[in-house]
Amino acid sequence: MLDRIQKSADFIKSKSSLDFKIGIILGSGLGNLGEEIVAECTLNYNEIPNFPVSTVEGHSGKLILGTLEGVPVIALQGRFHYYEGYSLQETTFPVRVFKALGVETLLLSNASGGLDPAQEIGDLMVLTDHLHLFPDNPLRGKNYTELGPRFPDMSDPYASDLIQKAKEISEKFELGLHYGVYAGTTGPTYETPAEYKYFRIIGADAVGMSTTAETIVAIHGGMKVFAVSVISDLGIEGKIVEISHEEVQEVAAKAGPKFSILFKEMVKFLGA
Repeated sequence: MLDRIQKSADFIKSKSSLDFKIGIILGSGLGNLGEEIVAECTLNYNEIPNFPVSTVEGHSGKLILGTLEGVPVIALQGRFHYYEGYSLQETTFPVRVFKALGVETLLLSNASGGLDPAQEIGDLMVLTDHLHLFPDNPLRGKNYTELGPRFPDMSDPYASDLIQKAKEISEKFELGLHYGVYAGTTGPTYETPAEYKYFRIIGADAVGMSTTAETIVAIHGGMKVFAVSVISDLGIEGKIVEISHEEVQEVAAKAGPKFSILFKEMVKFLGA
């Protein structure tokens, strides 16, 4: 594991002169922010030693090394999912590489089903906590102390100071952000009405197929995490309609301008 991480990191380092403290993972339909990064180098995942390859439409499969708002960032334009057949250790491998490259803060994004009646399609929800409902944990197995402690603390999974900064950004730019708990599930099926109801009962405000394992690995590695969901469909009784992956991507793309403002302002804050 340690050797594979280092080989990937060394290859990426050889392609850029920048010092990366901020890592970004762009979810379904949110890859357009990548177009705003002034790229020093763009790599296809299959060029990077030991990297998985994204197989899902809306995840272009590129690693971007460059600057956003003048701040160095390294960004995944498309992520890896458990439902693609990867293990959680494989889906989170890029987070390990980010850490080896010096990343201190990880910005995550996803498209998710909204469970809070106050939400509307196209809204943004800042994650305040999560429910990891996958049948595995990315830290299961041998623990490498070089990567983090055996039993990492998860009392502040999404950094409270960054959530407070998001509230300030939302007020300034009138983004109308929501705040809530994200449930991470395996997919690839969208939820049944009963499942939506169940997730709401156990405390979730949105549900999706990613993010929680990446957060766990980032926290294990000592990073701070900030994450945002684009509400791409509603799992609220009376508002549940048939949904497709194409529609999820379309909604995410329409929410892109608000999402871009939030992430660019957060990057400026972190880079100050």
